[in-house]
Amino acid sequence: MLRRQLTARIALPAISAVLLLAGAAALTGCGSTISGTPQAVSGNPGKPPGKTGPGSTTTPGAPAAPTTTARADKGGNTDFQASVGDCVKLGGTTDNATIAKEPCGSQDANYKVIGKAPSNTQCPKDVDQAYYETVNGLETGALCLDVDWVVGDCFDVGGDDPHRIPCGTPGVTDGVHVLAILPNSISLDDCTVGDSGYVYRDRRTVVCVGAL
Repeated sequence: MLRRQLTARIALPAISAVLLLAGAAALTGCGSTISGTPQAVSGNPGKPPGKTGPGSTTTPGAPAAPTTTARADKGGNTDFQASVGDCVKLGGTTDNATIAKEPCGSQDANYKVIGKAPSNTQCPKDVDQAYYETVNGLETGALCLDVDWVVGDCFDVGGDDPHRIPCGTPGVTDGVHVLAILPNSISLDDCTVGDSGYVYRDRRTVVCVGAL
C-alpha cells in the first residue's frame, strides 16, 4: 500500500532580504502546502541614504514578471495540480501541509508557482519555498514557490507564512509595502524607493519594499 506524504520545506537558501539603511531582514515562513521556515540570506550591505540607481519598475498592481528560468517546468508528479504561474495559499506543517489554489494577487494567495521539478532540490536556488510530495519516502514532485509579490500590496512577513494585510494596518513589526519590482537586477542599489529589499540572484530580480 502506498503512503503519500505531503511536505513543504525551503529547498535551498531563501531569498536575500537586506535592509538598505540598516542590517539584514529575515522573511520566515512555514507553509500551507508549504511547511518549513524560509530564512533570509545576508546579501547587499545596503545603499547610502539618497543614493539612486538605474532600474525599471513595474506599475502598481503588477505582479513580478517571471523569467524564462523561473518558468521552467522540469516535470515531477504531485497529487496537487498546479501550473507554473498559478498562485496558492500554503500553510500547515512540514508533516501535514495544506495547499489550495487562489487567484494571484488575491487576499489569500501567498505564493506563486515559478517552477516544477521532480525534487525540491532541483528548484532554483533562490526560491522562497518549495512544496513537494513523497510516496513511500521517495519524492515524486515539487512546486517551486516565490512570494506572490505585487507592487502596491502590503505583507506581514513575520509569521509562519507571509500574508497580505491592509497597507494602513498599524503596529505590524514585520510589515512591508511592495514599492517596485526590478527585472534584470541583482543589486539593491537599483532600488530608488523603499528602505529594504529582496534579491533573487539566480533569476536576476529585486523586490524593493518599505517598512509599514
